[in-house]
Amino acid sequence: MKTQIEIAREGTISPQMMAVAAEEHVSPDYVRQMVAEGKIVIPGNHNRKPRAVGIGKGLRTKVNASIGTSSDIIDYEAEVRKAKAAQEAGADTLMELSVGGDLDRVRREVIAAVDLPVGNVPLYQAFCEAARKYGDPNKLDPEMLFDLIEKQCEDGMAFMAVHCGINLYTIERLKRQGYRYGGLVSKGGVSMVAWMMANRRENPLYEQFDRVTSILRKYDTVLSLGNGLRAGAIHDSSDRAQIQELLINCELAELGREMGCQMLVEGPGHVPLDEVEGNIQLQKRMSGGAPYYMLGPISTDVAPGFDHITAAIGAAQSSRYGADLICYITPAEHLALPNEEDVRQGVKAAKIAAYIGDMNKYPERGRERDKEMSKARRDLDWQKQFELALFPEDARAIRASRTPEDEATCTMCGDFCASRGAGKLFAADLRGDKI
Repeated sequence: MKTQIEIAREGTISPQMMAVAAEEHVSPDYVRQMVAEGKIVIPGNHNRKPRAVGIGKGLRTKVNASIGTSSDIIDYEAEVRKAKAAQEAGADTLMELSVGGDLDRVRREVIAAVDLPVGNVPLYQAFCEAARKYGDPNKLDPEMLFDLIEKQCEDGMAFMAVHCGINLYTIERLKRQGYRYGGLVSKGGVSMVAWMMANRRENPLYEQFDRVTSILRKYDTVLSLGNGLRAGAIHDSSDRAQIQELLINCELAELGREMGCQMLVEGPGHVPLDEVEGNIQLQKRMSGGAPYYMLGPISTDVAPGFDHITAAIGAAQSSRYGADLICYITPAEHLALPNEEDVRQGVKAAKIAAYIGDMNKYPERGRERDKEMSKARRDLDWQKQFELALFPEDARAIRASRTPEDEATCTMCGDFCASRGAGKLFAADLRGDKI
């Protein structure tokens, strides 16, 4: 069976491309052309048909929610509830990132619980199983890793973050720059670096990149080139190790497209606002416009408990300058495994950020909803305001919890409602009455 990029290059518009075009209000041929060029990806799997979600040039910025067990908290039912909560809150994609318990079970139960495209990081399970089997994750057999990637694709993974861009040269850059303020923060990344250093071997995912690509191409699973050396601190942003990995990933994105595999490139996690635009421009230029998946990015390191806000600020900037997929951050980031409410808050904050970014990325078509909301507020049309709200049920609940005396107003101003007063004022002026 062919991949979406192969179908597009033949000049055929697939049902998935048609669905993306209808959802995004663009022409089917535009979607086909961008998929053919590798500038739009549609995560899917021949063994599972999730809803069609387009990620890339000219489309709405998408939001990913990440869930998964830890070694401290293993609750399969909770992960299913979190998956459903993410979908209900408006996530476009989901990543299942468990590292505790029966990893096959939690992956399969999460996939069955939602119709979103679901992704994962195969290194997590690979190193977990090596630790259980041998008592040492550094004894991981590369053949076991490739077999695991295939098994996970068979289960229906729509996209997969694979750490192909870490190699011996990249690690040398990390050593020569004198390590980092924030260290290494990617679980998959640090595990692969440890394996390479312990075994004094090249990363098999880099060394056998064609093998990785051939497995994912077989299932039409999107290959998301993971950023195992991403910065986990503002002062590490754009350092040599991170940029070297980005350079390699951009080269691999080009190679993967040539092999007929859909490709994403992953970006950093902690970025000061003055570096966001440059980072995205660099990725787009080096990768030939491959869709870019930004993790947050978190824009300051000093707000634990509110990192859904620090990330939303970074995400709005990222969306504005061309990022295509945003990974949400929850209030629990840096503190604890997120619960259902953390997931909801993280998705909503990221959705708002992506919307704000799109307003500026596509000003000719991204601001009409705001104009209509302004008119509804001016006219005290509460029903219209709720219809236009990104999260209408939340808005309704807040208003209902503090009911005003006059239903036309709200309890913020009550009798001193500016909109009501201005409406009366200018209505009289338009009639020619005395003001």
